[in-house]
Amino acid sequence: MSEQTSTAADVMRPPLTTVEQQAHVAAAAYLMKHAGTTALMVLNSQADQPVGIITEADIARAVADGKDVNSTRIYELITTRSAVITTSTSVRDAARLMTSGHFRHLPVTGDAGLAGIVDITDVCRVLLETDVYPLPVSLAQPE
Repeated sequence: MSEQTSTAADVMRPPLTTVEQQAHVAAAAYLMKHAGTTALMVLNSQADQPVGIITEADIARAVADGKDVNSTRIYELITTRSAVITTSTSVRDAARLMTSGHFRHLPVTGDAGLAGIVDITDVCRVLLETDVYPLPVSLAQPE
């Protein structure tokens, strides 16, 4: 897969793991751990529509601020953002948006609505595939 032709559809992670905004932050942490993800799309429980995203960084900040994850609700921490990409967005354009907006995760929409999520690791993998410089031996092989 070449970085020149790769799109968000090629690197996004469906299906999305979602959580309702009224749930406790501890539930989000549990879901992230068991889904092996670092972000969840947050849904409005009445409309079943995405209202934002919660990331492991949001949870870490809450813990560092002394918030109780068993009583703090997700809606208190979520990031609502207008930055969304489409399935046809190039990986390079996604990287530019992530860099300029300081985002580590971007929701991806398609013809049927929310299609997946792209994280910075997904983008870096594609961009590094075309890197012509090999890793130094000390980094390439674990000691």
